Amino acid sequence: MATIAENIQQVRQRIAAACAQAGRDVQSVTLLAVSKTFPAEAVREAIDAGLTRFGENYVQEGVEKIGALAGLRERLEWHLIGPLQSNKTRVVAEHFDWVHSVDRLKIAERLSAQRPPHLPPLQLCLQVNISGEATKSGIAPKAVRELALQVSRLPHVRLRGLMAIPEPAADAQAQRRPHRALRELLDALNREGLGLDTLSMGMTADLEAAILEGATIVRVGTAIFGRR
Repeated sequence: MATIAENIQQVRQRIAAACAQAGRDVQSVTLLAVSKTFPAEAVREAIDAGLTRFGENYVQEGVEKIGALAGLRERLEWHLIGPLQSNKTRVVAEHFDWVHSVDRLKIAERLSAQRPPHLPPLQLCLQVNISGEATKSGIAPKAVRELALQVSRLPHVRLRGLMAIPEPAADAQAQRRPHRALRELLDALNREGLGLDTLSMGMTADLEAAILEGATIVRVGTAIFGRR
């Protein structure tokens, strides 16, 4: 069985190959290691292999891991990528650096109000239900513009871009379509002067398709830590 360090190297090679195919600088894509359900010891192995950005789906698990690795806090960047309920915004505002899963104004307003003043602005992405799945979180594409304009005006947070978890697809072209749609949404927002720079899209199975369509953050868990 490959080590976490070996897995990270393989993922980096995949990212580099996709960037070369897309004619992009490999530095334009950030690898976010999705460490949900894996212990702090596994995160520490990934840190030892050079990673500094980690994504957590569950608030309490993420906060516990942040605490367990508190001695390394200045080196690390913690991203909440899972659904966020309004009763958990305070602890997220106090502990995380990014939230990818904002899908309504109330959540963004609470994060803004509860962000401690001594911390830098909390970085936000709007989660878009790009495939229109009834069981998936996220705002409908047609509602993105209004929410983005509202969130961009809030203090103590900074709207960075969009996130999506597209419906699984069987082939590369089908994988690319929802990622392309998300990029086009971002482009439309930027034509209105929002200055967004982040497309959080692409996971273990479809990171190449996402990079070809402009992903700036790929969220990879299984290919790094193994199956849950």
